[in-house]
Amino acid sequence: MSGRNSELAGLYKLSVEERRRKVAEFSGLTLAELEGAVPAQGVDMGVLDRMIENVIGAFSLPLGVATHFQVNGKDYLVPMAIEEPSVVAAASHAAKLARAGGGFHSTISAPQMIGQVQVLGVKDPHGAIHRILEEETRLLEIANAKDPVLTKVGGGAKRLEARVVESPRGPMVVIHLVVDVRDAMGANAVNTMSEALAPEFARLAEGRSHLRIISNLAIHRIARSRAVFPRDALAFGDWKGADVVEGILDAWAMAAADPFRCATHNKGIMNGISAVAIATGNDFRALEAGAHSYAAWKSRSGGVIAPLSTYEKDAKGDLVGTIEVPMAIGTVGGATVSHPTARMNVRLLGVTGSEELARIMAAVGLAQNFAALRALATEGIQKGHMTLHARNVAMAAGANDQEVDEVAGALARSGTVRIDKAKEILAEIRARH
Repeated sequence: MSGRNSELAGLYKLSVEERRRKVAEFSGLTLAELEGAVPAQGVDMGVLDRMIENVIGAFSLPLGVATHFQVNGKDYLVPMAIEEPSVVAAASHAAKLARAGGGFHSTISAPQMIGQVQVLGVKDPHGAIHRILEEETRLLEIANAKDPVLTKVGGGAKRLEARVVESPRGPMVVIHLVVDVRDAMGANAVNTMSEALAPEFARLAEGRSHLRIISNLAIHRIARSRAVFPRDALAFGDWKGADVVEGILDAWAMAAADPFRCATHNKGIMNGISAVAIATGNDFRALEAGAHSYAAWKSRSGGVIAPLSTYEKDAKGDLVGTIEVPMAIGTVGGATVSHPTARMNVRLLGVTGSEELARIMAAVGLAQNFAALRALATEGIQKGHMTLHARNVAMAAGANDQEVDEVAGALARSGTVRIDKAKEILAEIRARH
């Protein structure tokens, strides 16, 4: 492979077929190997080629549906795109237990996003803030002129917020433009408005504008969900329901006290939320960044990071779970519209807009988190996870469609879910035949 040169000038100008030939030549793969691994699988290659740069094909994730979800009295099958075993099954089971307590109750605040404009070199930063806010009405009119369609449907720039931020480079004025983006994620509208206002902010502050960009810490666009998990419904095996409740409370308390545990606690929440985001063509990286930043922002009173969920015991002894998470998602624009699978999944959900989708996603995050805590507090996370993971290990060992279940079952029974053990079992199975 020595002597390879990745300076493939003009690759973006080539057709998908020509790019594949170039990439195959560079990598040492045959064209057949490359084409067989990256099929478009029902999506027009022209659509994919317009979505990102230097397209050579598509990468597929399993798409499943989580069952039993009832949110605000309405039933949903929830599409989830994810490669990790046990996530869809765990969310479904958690939703079934929550259903016994009345299902999930979710809310979402107004779909308001923040555009940030940084102004540097300001001599009197506090005075500059006052000068800017005194002109708020006029400045909002300038912003809204950039997107009359958004304002016509009730959205648009709503207010300004400003503060002095101390930084390693000295104090800077940061102005927040708060925009109601309706059913869009909102990046394009917010960025366009922020750029339009930057010269005005600089003039009023008597400084120079610099960064003009949306913030993914969407503190004004918060989705919340609540569910009651009846104590008696949590009993299984030798575990009494009351003991499961106490175990989950102790598990949550560790996340509230220890940032190392809290990071994984919140990751489990995002297992569910990001899977729905991917399935519906939403920006899961923005959601992840917003959620984890919000967890740090929530703990600014002294902690390092805070759990996005909370668990309590009510007067009946039942477990009450709640979640609060930024939810910057959309049902118009972007891949949600351009990708046929994403469009289909939005229809599968039957949602009327981004706010309904956000309420569902918050419920999924809570369900996923509850399922993980329940497993951790009782039999441990690995038992169920490794049973499902055994199928992946069996396939990696070379088992065909007829052999996978047998190899996976033997792996699970052995308690050793590793590829070397899978190869050993597969060899024994083939020897018998």
